[in-house]
Amino acid sequence: MIHSVLYLLSQAVMFLWPFVVLFYLGKFARSLWLHYVQQDFISGIEWVILEIIPPREVERSPKAMELFFTNALYHFSNKGGLEAWWVGAVWFYYSLEIVSIEGTVHFYIRVPSRLKEFVETNMYAQYPQAQIKVVDDYTLAVDEISDKSSWNLWGCEFALEKPEAYPIKTYTDFGLDKDPKEEFKVDPISPVVELFASVAKGEQMWVQIVVRPSKKEFHGKGEVHDWVKESQDELERLFEKYGRMNVIEGEEKLQKVRPPFTMEPIMRGINEKTMKLGFDTGIRVCYVAKKEAWSMNSRRNIRMIFRQYAKPNSNSLVRVNSTQADALGGPLFPGWFPLSTKNVQILANRMLMEYRERSFFYHPLRQKILHHLPWPFSPYLMPAYFHSSYFVLNVEELATLWHFPGQILKVPTFERIESKEAAPPTNLPV
Repeated sequence: MIHSVLYLLSQAVMFLWPFVVLFYLGKFARSLWLHYVQQDFISGIEWVILEIIPPREVERSPKAMELFFTNALYHFSNKGGLEAWWVGAVWFYYSLEIVSIEGTVHFYIRVPSRLKEFVETNMYAQYPQAQIKVVDDYTLAVDEISDKSSWNLWGCEFALEKPEAYPIKTYTDFGLDKDPKEEFKVDPISPVVELFASVAKGEQMWVQIVVRPSKKEFHGKGEVHDWVKESQDELERLFEKYGRMNVIEGEEKLQKVRPPFTMEPIMRGINEKTMKLGFDTGIRVCYVAKKEAWSMNSRRNIRMIFRQYAKPNSNSLVRVNSTQADALGGPLFPGWFPLSTKNVQILANRMLMEYRERSFFYHPLRQKILHHLPWPFSPYLMPAYFHSSYFVLNVEELATLWHFPGQILKVPTFERIESKEAAPPTNLPV
């Protein structure tokens, strides 16, 4: 009897295995095709970089920038089967950038050319006295990072320390939503602009925040990534932590109780974050300098530009994927196996390429494959293939990270429009 069952099972396996192999080959071929058509679609997008020169007097709170993000950048369309699987259409993404070129500070937005006028219109709606102009890509001035190049680069990315349900400190925590008088404003972006304005000749500092509207998508093994639902689940988990089992009507049930007062601000923050639109967000910073102008102090300083946004009881931005010798070693031996100078240059050059491409959401195929290799094969033996990850920030958090500082910030190398524009008086002689 046992032999008969084993024989039938072996026959079933022999019959089914070609279909199993065909199924997985089909999945692999589908992934390859989707990657190919998406990369082809992205390569056909014409990009423009807009520099926004703010007015001399920025009297509006970051709430204005929040409204700009909501109207100008949060728009999408559901892709049909033909668009998604044959054309490879993806949702447009944007890069919000703060850049210092030898101490001169610039605010840039990189957008698809077809949305240029739409973005400009919404920016003028919030900042009528601003000036917007198309500029060349400043990263092209840096050819490569190698022994032959005259440039050095240190860069890193940032990730959230806790799940994305927990918010970072925003401009409302600094009281900027109340529109205080200029002399009483405490603007968290001021230290960033001050630091960028302090770099010397031959030095540059770059920050890019790459964003796209957050959407439900498969994330991980068959799980749908819905950040609002995941935030609500996190709230439920916190409530359950403070629940207790009681006998109710003869049946033992979990009864929720009021959480301690120390948890109420945290839970309120999670709930309030989901009340505003969310963007998938990737953050990358670079310190770039001529080899003769390289400053270790500048390299150390740029690592700490987001400290003011940390909420110890909620969330903060932490540094990941740094291009330095002790960046690797895996979870067991962090920093135990320093990289050679050549491998550090490979990491830095890869960071330069990814910064220039503004890539976070659609990685090259080689990176997708190598990301699945276990440590230490990836990334230690293949250090050029750090895998970038992104997270969700809502428009309030984004407006905190990227907005124009008020006139209380007196930085001579931060360009502003000197005069206000006004309509002519109505009683002029004709």
